[in-house]
Amino acid sequence: MSAAQESAPAFDLAAGPFNLLAAEGQLFAEGPLTFDSAKRARELGLEAIAAPRDGALVIDCKGVTISDSAGLAVLLDWLAAARAKGRSLHFTHLPQGLAALGRISEVNELLERGV
Repeated sequence: MSAAQESAPAFDLAAGPFNLLAAEGQLFAEGPLTFDSAKRARELGLEAIAAPRDGALVIDCKGVTISDSAGLAVLLDWLAAARAKGRSLHFTHLPQGLAALGRISEVNELLERGV
């Protein structure tokens, strides 16, 4: 492995880091939702769930550029955290890859329904 490869950041530069942005009364997930970004994504989501906000929390996943099973785990963790806090959480525009992982893992109904 070259020195450049060793010092490369853990996320895909083309996709950028994962972000969770608030706008128009909802949250927008943007960037990769993978093993490399899962820790950051989880923390951002937990902060959003803990923040005071009226009504249901909606996370639009249209901006997720790539995902894997760690991304699915993050979404499930957010749902569990929201339920524990008595908050309503729903996802919109789940990428096909995440939806497929949900079907394979038999959690697709939970992802579609939210809490």
